[in-house]
Amino acid sequence: MHILIVDDSKIMRQILKRALVKVGYSDVHVSEAANGLEALDSFRKDKPDIILSDWNMPDMDGMGLLQAIRQEDPHIPFGFITAQSTAALRESAQYYGAHFLLSKPFTPETLNAAIQSVLL
Repeated sequence: MHILIVDDSKIMRQILKRALVKVGYSDVHVSEAANGLEALDSFRKDKPDIILSDWNMPDMDGMGLLQAIRQEDPHIPFGFITAQSTAALRESAQYYGAHFLLSKPFTPETLNAAIQSVLL
């Protein structure tokens, strides 16, 4: 499996990778991107199995990334992991095709549950 992690914070990308290892994803390939533009390029080159993205990022935010991804692949699992979690944001994420939205801080177990809910 290949997971693409998109977050402008290198520390948050590391936290996500550690959380994935903790819940049993130690043998998966993980790619990283610092913004939506980098993520879109990585998506086109590497075709990940799931995308985990922050919402607020420079150059292209998570919603812009989601919309661009959906134009090319309407089915790839896509989840937001963000400090933003208003009802309007959740509705918007769902409307544009996000499979889940996890609020920061999160636990490795809630991350795993969200991933499993879209991969099964």
